[in-house]
Amino acid sequence: MDDDLRHLTKYFPRPREGEEIPVQFIEFQKKIAAWSPKKKRTLYLEDAANIEGLKRIRETNLLKVYNWISGHESLIELSNEERKQFEETMELLLKYGGEIRYTRKKVGRKMMNQFKLVKKTVFNSVKKQCLAEKL
Repeated sequence: MDDDLRHLTKYFPRPREGEEIPVQFIEFQKKIAAWSPKKKRTLYLEDAANIEGLKRIRETNLLKVYNWISGHESLIELSNEERKQFEETMELLLKYGGEIRYTRKKVGRKMMNQFKLVKKTVFNSVKKQCLAEKL
């Protein structure tokens, strides 16, 4: 795979500003996220029972999606505001149809997750015919 797209195909994709990933919703999970200095990565826990030695402990929303670029499942960590924005986009998808695209936008010094609905194109030049007429 091209190195320019590799960051879009990871388990935790991080598109750059202006890049979009077509995604399909699978499920939401409420988790406790904490930074582990020993493992040098974020851990996602079910409950706050074993949080000794962990830093930046917070409650987070994990969005599990199917990433159409990689062809695999991906996880996106969302704040409560980002989750509300995703739910609004899902309501529009159910109402009008189309495709959800995941992107990130720089707001101040932070990158914020955003989702938008893209309408699918309909081909008007396709003629409706019976197969028997063609034979």
